[in-house]
This record gives sequence, C-alpha cells and structure tokens, in this order.
Amino acid sequence: MNNHLLQKWLKAGDTTVSNVLLTHYREVGLTSEHLILVLQLKSFIDVGNDFPDTEIISKRMQISSAEVFQLIHDLINKKLIIIETEKNDDGKTRDSYRLDLLWDKLGLVISQQENQQRFEKQHLSEQELFQLFEAEFGRPLSPIEMQTIGMWLDDDHYAIELIELALREAVLNQVYNLKYVDRILLNWERKNIRTKDQVDKEANRRRQGNAKPTTYSVSKEQTTKVPLHNWLNNNDNP
Repeated sequence: MNNHLLQKWLKAGDTTVSNVLLTHYREVGLTSEHLILVLQLKSFIDVGNDFPDTEIISKRMQISSAEVFQLIHDLINKKLIIIETEKNDDGKTRDSYRLDLLWDKLGLVISQQENQQRFEKQHLSEQELFQLFEAEFGRPLSPIEMQTIGMWLDDDHYAIELIELALREAVLNQVYNLKYVDRILLNWERKNIRTKDQVDKEANRRRQGNAKPTTYSVSKEQTTKVPLHNWLNNNDNP
C-alpha cells in the first residue's frame, strides 16, 4: 500500500461495532438492511457528522434515497432511533440522529435474557434441593413437605445454600424431618445468619468457645436412617 492510500485509509477512521449489536440485532427488530443503515449512521456520528446526507448513505448502501428514507422511517417507528432538533444561540435549528433508544433496547434484551437464565438456573437448583432432601430422608417428599420447602424459598426468601446447610446440620444430628430443619433456619434468622460464611463463622465461634451444640426443640422423628453420603466428605462441618 503506497503512502497516499495509507493516509487516506487512516483519515477515514474506524467504526467500533459491539458484538452485542451483531448478536442481538434481530431481537430488537432490526433486519439486515436496518443493521447496515445503523452501522452507516454510527460511522458518520463517530467522526462528528450526526446528520449525514441521505444521498451519501444511499451511495454507500447502493440503494435509492427513497429506500434510505423508508429504512430511517422504520427505525423511528420501531423507536430505535430519533431525530433530535435543537436551536443554537443564533436561533438556527440543527438536526441529529440519536441511537440511544437502540442501545437502551439492546440493554433491556440482555437484562431479560440474564433474568431468564437466572430463573432457569434457580428452577434447576430448586429441583436439586428437593432431590437432596429425598436422598437424605431416604424417601419421597410428601406434598406438604414440598410446599414447606417452597415457602422457605418464596415466602421466607431463604437462599438454597442456606437450606442445604440446615439440612446438613439436621442430618448430622440424625434428625430427618422438616420441623427440625425449620427450627435451624429460624435460629439462624434470629442471629441474622443468611450465608455459608456466616454459618461457618458461627460454628467456629461455638468450637472456640467450647459451647455446647445448639439443640432445637423438635423431636427426632425419623423415617429411615440413611448413610451420610453427602456431608461426611465435606470438611466444613459446623
């Protein structure tokens, strides 16, 4: 490449395109032609021309000016771009294209997808939690027991990890009923214990103070004693 062409290349500048736009443009209502138009507008805006002539855009895209107008009209109707008009100190008006609505909509799409992923992950974790109780109790959960666990999650907003830790403590005490687990959770709630780190700190505090193990006023109703296959391999026993 000769020096003249290199200088021309450098002066043309670069347009940075987010992979978010390329990945999700269909989800915000853009067609491939709309996407190219957005990229053209952004390329002009990036070099300081925020209201380029449609004739120039039509030549770049090799479509008619009428088609460019229609694409712009589509984007405005879809609430993805706006034309902003402002007056300068001399009272003259100046128009500019703004892409903020498009970026906002892309952000909303990403947020919705993340929420959906969290919901699916949470739903899967809840299924695993029910399965864990059944494995430790050695039997299927009754509908009332499943409802109780659901209330811990939905009404009391206990973290799944905290419920697992309460189950672990109940199993280590060889108590296999939800009332006992519920008493453990209530005891931790009174002490404002809501994370694994806090549970571990409380256990260490009791050990260092040679405190007696916490007892809970629920009878040790057992259905079937099962091996402590999940918890004995855990070195963080409280």
